[in-house]
Amino acid sequence: MGIIEIMAEEKIKAGLKSGAFDNLPGKGKPLVLEDLSAVPKELRAGYKMLKNAGMLPEELQLRKDIVTLNDLLRCCEDDKERERLSKQLRLKRLKFNQIMEKRSIAHTSVFQSYRSRIFNRLHL
Repeated sequence: MGIIEIMAEEKIKAGLKSGAFDNLPGKGKPLVLEDLSAVPKELRAGYKMLKNAGMLPEELQLRKDIVTLNDLLRCCEDDKERERLSKQLRLKRLKFNQIMEKRSIAHTSVFQSYRSRIFNRLHL
């Protein structure tokens, strides 16, 4: 067990002794567990902490901002404000596209190796 798991177990044991878990909502009902199989095991605790704190990965925050800016633009009647919102929207889209391009599978060494093997087999 890692240090985070040990600390969590200690906190749980202390909470059980003090009765902190006696009146929780959902007591006695089955837990709805989140599938974290796509998150590497060593990153799961950090992922859960950030998610529970309302933190989003940068690309998701950018998508959220893009949707908000589009909604604001649809309602905006002031030309100066519309121009300012349009500029923000362009910058957010550019940053989002840069992040997605950087994370593209085509740029990974695993993909390049796999691609080379396929081309060699096909004699291309």
